[in-house]
Order: sequence, then structure tokens, then C-alpha cells
Amino acid sequence: MAGRRVNVNVGVLGHIDSGKTALARALSTTASTAAFDKQPQSRERGITLDLGFSCFAVPLAAHPAAPGAEPAERLLQVTLVDCPGHASLIRTIIGGAQIIDLMMLVIDVTKGMQTQSAECLVIGQIACQKLVVVLNKIDLLPEDKRQAAIDKMTKKMQKTLENTKFRGAPIIPVAAKPGGPEAPETEAPQGISELIELLKSQISIPTRDPSGPFLMSVDHCFSIKGQGTVMTGTILSGSISVGDSVEIPALKVVKKVKTMQMFHTPVTSAMQGDRLGICVTQFDPKLLERGLVCAPESLHTVHAALISVEKIPYFRGPLQTKAKFHITVGHETVMGRLLFFSPAPDRFDQEPMLDSFDFSQEYLFQEHYLCRDSVTGSDEAPSKVGQPGEGRCPRQQWALVEFEKPVTCPRLCLVIGSRLDTDIHANTCRLAFHGTLLHGLEDRNYAESCLPSLKVYKLKHKQGLVERAMDDYSVIGRSLFKKETNIQLFVGLRVHLSTGELGIIDSAFGQSGKFKVHIPGKAVGGLSPESKKILTPALKKRGRAGRGEAARSEEGAERPEPTQHVALSLSFKRYVFDTHKRMVQSP
Repeated sequence: MAGRRVNVNVGVLGHIDSGKTALARALSTTASTAAFDKQPQSRERGITLDLGFSCFAVPLAAHPAAPGAEPAERLLQVTLVDCPGHASLIRTIIGGAQIIDLMMLVIDVTKGMQTQSAECLVIGQIACQKLVVVLNKIDLLPEDKRQAAIDKMTKKMQKTLENTKFRGAPIIPVAAKPGGPEAPETEAPQGISELIELLKSQISIPTRDPSGPFLMSVDHCFSIKGQGTVMTGTILSGSISVGDSVEIPALKVVKKVKTMQMFHTPVTSAMQGDRLGICVTQFDPKLLERGLVCAPESLHTVHAALISVEKIPYFRGPLQTKAKFHITVGHETVMGRLLFFSPAPDRFDQEPMLDSFDFSQEYLFQEHYLCRDSVTGSDEAPSKVGQPGEGRCPRQQWALVEFEKPVTCPRLCLVIGSRLDTDIHANTCRLAFHGTLLHGLEDRNYAESCLPSLKVYKLKHKQGLVERAMDDYSVIGRSLFKKETNIQLFVGLRVHLSTGELGIIDSAFGQSGKFKVHIPGKAVGGLSPESKKILTPALKKRGRAGRGEAARSEEGAERPEPTQHVALSLSFKRYVFDTHKRMVQSP
């Protein structure tokens, strides 16, 4: 329609004190109720403590109109999402990054990349497709050396971006607040009009889809006397109109939309991508600081989830099964315990499935996430059957995440795992992995109701020795089981002899962990002539012994060793979530 505003969200991210809020203020013409550090705590401490929102609008090139109609001018509304820069507020930054279309990384030109600048760059690589680097505070550089310093920092930033998806991203110098925070307002910002032109050239008008269930990410909630409670946020999917009902799924509360505004302008409808304030009545704002609002019964609460996983290369240390991480889903961050698994080794090269999880497939349990360092860095050759070959990593890996408290989130949402308990002064990346939520487990008793259908297996390998042959069709084995093992559980499983024969565990033999193995008969008999030759000393000794001597020998008397050791190997699968703990061998 004529005059329709197309909204895009631009994140303003960077290290603390790089001048992000000053930049947002210099760019903006309209501020929201949560812009420019309006919180008393933010003013008191002089830093941004929460997400801030403001906007400016520029004309879009006129689009071709229908024959006989006037071309309609559209406005591009740029909503600036001012994210806090303090390390302790990283979960707020992650929440803000998930609703942005383009990221402005603000760098203090006098300091360059700092710890939180690097973390913001990592978040940007996960959540955004485009980046603009803003070198702020150029007014602090001596005038005679200013251009040389800007050129030097530009080269440094180009090198930093070289190995990221943002290689070649534009870099622009500005002074958002010349003279610093205390300087008089008469000092005009420098480079802002050039930055607006650059943003216009870099912003791709996103395709917005009004269909599908309504879902909105709420970042602020407050009451207005005589009006009701206002929830402000960004519409992630679908559309909404005045009079529609919305659900706050975390509270299982449904409310009717009384009025709506976009940056102080009343509207009757809004769609995906829009920044919106929704007014409802009889709702306590203290119950919802931030979270999700949706079409009634369109979202579900999950106690665990199956996610695809990709390790963030800057994270030092392994991702271990059973380890706990801070899991951020939307604006919610909870602790979660992980169990990693991969495709079976013969499917390592299969095409990744990015939008679903296949319960019909079998998956290989992993003690940790597999990456090149963990595979090639091992001194041990991968001798176990079914383990990844040297240097091989699967194209896709997954994890079961068990949340410490339930979370409400849409399917296929972004998941970020981090170690937020790491010392914020340590020069290290706290973001560990990212992925997509493929399947949520809604049943509180998911361990009994859902997990048995998840076919994740461990490969078990046991090695033993043939002690002696009893006859052509049976041998006695040892060193495969402990004395206390219930061998009856293993009866019927196949074992391989190092001489080439296939055997089947037949029964226990005595009380010391030994067992009898049956060698199935063929046309020429069970044990091959070569095997019999190797085991000859034991056969001869048994042939010469009297009955009493044979009985004593079975009780543990020493026997002559075969001329060389014949090894026994037993391999089987055990499914991690099988309540019966069965052992399964491939046909």
C-alpha cells in the first residue's frame, strides 16, 4: 500500500564504551520506550544494561506501479537494536542478535578489537548475513595523524574479517558524539550521513511472510496507567491485528489485543519483521520481562530437545558428553546437559538434514563432539570397529539437550551454547556451539516415553584369548569377561578367532570367567587344520591325561600354552536408551 513502511532490524553491537548508544542516538529520529539507556540503573552506571530500540526512516526507490496507477513511494524504516557491551550481559546480546537483519560492529578506533568485540563478531557470524564495521570516536585522534590512524585500523579490521563470512565487509569512520558524553549537543556528529547512505546500500529488503502462526519476541513489558500493559518486541513470524487473541505460553495466559503501536504511531495490523507494541488489559507486567507471545496453542514447552550442533572454532576446549552449558533459546537462557552423537561411520559423508530429525536412523554415541583436532590429535590409532577413521569427521552432528527447567520455543529456532561462568576478564571466547532445535520433547517423562525411540548406540569391543581346544568344534576362551560377569547374557553372541573362524558363545566354563565357544561345523569340520596345529600342544596334553587328571586340570591346573596365542574378539552394539540394555550384533 502507499506509504507502507518496510522494517529492517539493524543490530548495534560492540565492546563496552565503544559508543554504541551515542551512535544509535545520532542515527535515530524516533525513540521507543526502551531507547538510549532510559533505565535509571543504566543512567546511574553510565552503561547500557538492556536492549534499546530506536529508528530512522529513509525513502526507498519507487517500485514499478500497475498500469494507470501512480508509483507508490515506500519508506525503509531502520530499527536500531542497541545491545549492551558488558561481558556479563552476553545473554541479552545473544537474544538481541537473533532478531536482526544486519549487524553494525562498533569499534573504538583508539583501541581496536577487544574481547566483547570478538564475541559480538562470533554472534554475528551465527545470527546475521551482513556486517558493517563502524570505527567510532575518530574525533579523539590528532587531526594531523587522523587519516593515517584510520587507514591503519581499517587494514587491521580487514585482516580480522579475512577468515570470517564477513570478509570484504565495508568499514566506515564516524564520530557519533564528538568530545565525549559530556560535550555540548552543539557539536555535530561526523560521518553519520555517509553511514546512512552505506546502510541503505547494504540493507537487502527481506522477504516478509504474513502467513503462518503469529510469533513475537518480547523484550520489554510495562504498564501505562489507564491503558493496560504494553509488550514491545519484534514479530518473528505471521501477522497480528487489533482484536486478535495472543497467548503468553510460558504462563499459559491468553489475552485480547486492545491497541497496537509502531514507534508511537497507532496501527491496526502488523506482520513478520515489524517492531511493535501490543497493549492488553488485566495483565501484570512483572510476570513477563521478556519472552515469547504467540497465536493461542501454537507453541509448546519442552523439557529436552534434539539439536544439530556446530562447534564455534574460537572456543577452547572440547565439548564433552554429560557437560553442562548455558543454553540460549530466544531471550531465554537455562542450564542444559548434553549428550553428543553422530551418524554411523558409513554415513559420515551423507548430506546434512537441516530442518528435521530422522528417528528411523541409527546414530553413534560420542564421548565428545568430533572435530578435526579431536580426531587427528589422538595418539591412539582408531582401531575400534565403527569408530571414525583418522582425520574423518561427520558432516553433521547432533546433541540431546536436557534442560534444567522447561523452555518455550518454536521448532527450528537458533540455539547457542556458552560457558557464561567463565571469568569475564579472561581473554577467551565463552561461546561454545550453535545449532538448530530440530525436535522438542514435551513430555515431562520423556526419558521413558520418548528416548527409547532414539536409536543411539555405543560400540562395545572385547578382546580375549583361546586357552585351548576341546575338540574340532569347541574351544575354551578366557580374559574376555571378569570373574563376576553373568556370561549367560552373552550366550549366542558371535566371536571371531584371529585364525579366521567364527564362533558362538555357548556357555560359561567354571567359575573364573572362562567360557565355551562353539565353532559351527562345515563340510570340512569346525577348526581349520592350521588352527588345530597352533592349538596342538593343548590337544596332546588332554589326550594323554587320565580322567582324574583332566578333572583337576579343569579346576585350574596349568596347561602347556599353544605355540602362538589365538585371540578372540567380541563386538556388539548397546543402545544408550534401551531400558532392557540388550546387546545387538549386526547380521
